[in-house]
Amino acid sequence: MAPLVLYHFPGSPPSRSALLVLRNLDLDVEVKIVNLFAGEHMAEEYLAINPEHTVPTLVDEDYVLWESKAIAAYLTEQYKPGCGLYPNDPKKRGLIQHRLFFDSGTLFPALRQILAPVLRDGATVISQEQKDTLHRALERMESYLQQGNEWIAGDECTLADLCALATIATIHHLGVSFADYPNIQAWYERCHELPGFEENEEGASVIANAVKSKLEEPY
Repeated sequence: MAPLVLYHFPGSPPSRSALLVLRNLDLDVEVKIVNLFAGEHMAEEYLAINPEHTVPTLVDEDYVLWESKAIAAYLTEQYKPGCGLYPNDPKKRGLIQHRLFFDSGTLFPALRQILAPVLRDGATVISQEQKDTLHRALERMESYLQQGNEWIAGDECTLADLCALATIATIHHLGVSFADYPNIQAWYERCHELPGFEENEEGASVIANAVKSKLEEPY
């Protein structure tokens, strides 16, 4: 069987979340870098694979899928069904999905509204409103970890943690302090033991450093 192929940009949190899932499922994958900064996602050959020109994109023989959360769910159900990352129990899975939606709808958008203006529009200042939005998202994540859980959807690492980790690592490397979020800090330290952690850190530093180099003052 041919290995899975992941079209990936290391700076992208959603792309890194898909790669973290692959690493934690211990699946054989060929990683093909798509440099968004160089516009490679708009190349004709990439558009033929993914006409929405986003990363990540997964190719599994004749099956092509993009959107990171869809990729995460597909990989677990196709290759490790019922595993701890995405158990079959409806209540456990419901909580995992809630946290995945939190990352997609709240946490990552709060980060993206800081990254995009700097990288795309030439902004050199992060506004207080942008910071407040990000910290409200962090407060919600902190509350999930205040419920007696070591992980954000229960007592073991799940897809929700892997996807949040890609976002949180970027926030950390951007210079945001977790001093007011002790549960997030402790969770982040636990994540150090996960497969792919250092690889994720490297990608997070790439995008964060690109942003910091354009700011008039640190976060």
